Amino acid sequence: MSILLNFAMFPTDKGTSVSQYVSKVIRYIDESGVPYKLNPMGTTIETETMDEALKIVQGAYNILEPVSDRIYSTISIDARKGKGNRMKGKIASIEQKIGNVSK
Repeated sequence: MSILLNFAMFPTDKGTSVSQYVSKVIRYIDESGVPYKLNPMGTTIETETMDEALKIVQGAYNILEPVSDRIYSTISIDARKGKGNRMKGKIASIEQKIGNVSK
């Protein structure tokens, strides 16, 4: 099983730049050991189970909740049985068809 979960989570009551808070979440994801890819609008993680993926989301919330009265989050999930390494594989599949893409 491969769970790709893309999410963004940040406090809405800390001004226009929230990178100091988001960076704490990214550090947590990095230290968790799950494969991830940071992108301008969120972070994609890949886990073997839905529970693992949602545990990362809960951990991110636990980091932000003590410092914010309001937290915004978006989540999208692609769960597929029988596949793995899809963060790289999905991009490679497109590149086989059209050549290198911006990463």
